[in-house]
Amino acid sequence: MPGIYIHVPFCDGKCPYCDFYSLRGEPALLDAYTQKAAEALRGWAGEAVGTVYFGGGTPSLLGAGRLAFLLDTVQKYFRLASGAEVTAEANPTRVDRAFFAGLRAAGFNRLSMGMQSADRDELRLLGRAHTPEDVAQAVGAAQSAGFGNISLDLMLALPGGGVEKLGGSIAFACGLGVQHISSYILKVEPGTPFAWRGAALPDEDEAAAQYLFCVGELARRGYAQYEISNFARPGFESRHNLAYWQAEEYIGIGPGAHSFYGGRRFHYPRDLRGFLAGAPPADDGPGGSFEEFAMLNLRLARGLAQEDCGARFGQEGVDAFQRILQNTKNCPPHLLQADSARVRFTPEGFLVSNALLLRLLEGIG
Repeated sequence: MPGIYIHVPFCDGKCPYCDFYSLRGEPALLDAYTQKAAEALRGWAGEAVGTVYFGGGTPSLLGAGRLAFLLDTVQKYFRLASGAEVTAEANPTRVDRAFFAGLRAAGFNRLSMGMQSADRDELRLLGRAHTPEDVAQAVGAAQSAGFGNISLDLMLALPGGGVEKLGGSIAFACGLGVQHISSYILKVEPGTPFAWRGAALPDEDEAAAQYLFCVGELARRGYAQYEISNFARPGFESRHNLAYWQAEEYIGIGPGAHSFYGGRRFHYPRDLRGFLAGAPPADDGPGGSFEEFAMLNLRLARGLAQEDCGARFGQEGVDAFQRILQNTKNCPPHLLQADSARVRFTPEGFLVSNALLLRLLEGIG
């Protein structure tokens, strides 16, 4: 069954590293977006849904009432599976126990918060409006409101950062008792203030050292790596994102949201005015090829399994897996693990995953 992703394109301000589509939102604009998103959801009525994810932007800026209304729309027009995972992203500012209690009462059962760092200087550098104390207060408020599945975002390889600061941020996040941590190496995207300023990032060796330190330190603290950038306590992996990486279908709603459904990929343009005016999604062509399936599954720590290839693509999938297995001989052995049943990257392999994929998929398709 597909998942639903709802993109909320509003933020209080633009962080200097961010190239996601987001705008400032006045109350009237938030109301107009909410009504149009609900209308778009109704257009897909009748589907069975296993996960719902509100991302952004900053979905918490909609407030508990609007978010509850949109989730109620999903529950009204879709067949939401029993025990479905329902996630909202939030920043650790302008949120309190009442906000989280409102979400919990509406049926939300998972939160993802943008901590990024527990170091004050790094937070200022990243343009974040919160402090470490704000993060602790927000997590505590969410826990007291009944949330037992909380994720925090963490950024690696920041200008002027190092393993010592990173270790402090990891200890801080884990000490809050959260169940999941997403950890990303900072990249300077074209057109962002960081790109204009020429932000001085650590070199590749330092970035790699921080990534491997993060993998090891989180494992030591009970958070197993299950995807390139994601770590969880047992049973708390993001089911919604796992569906992406396993090439399962999902329906995206909102400007900038992408979908994969019925063998096609399509997206809403990054244009709030167009979305509010009823502009339809743009077609991106067919999706679901073996190459796509393999690339997505190899993002996962469990890797690509021959059994899964056969289940999805039949004998052609098994044959393609065997070609990938042959191609592993052209890759340095410390970067992956391979046997007759599965191919998977090591943490060192994840650091050069794009280059590995080129070698593994050579001669396929």
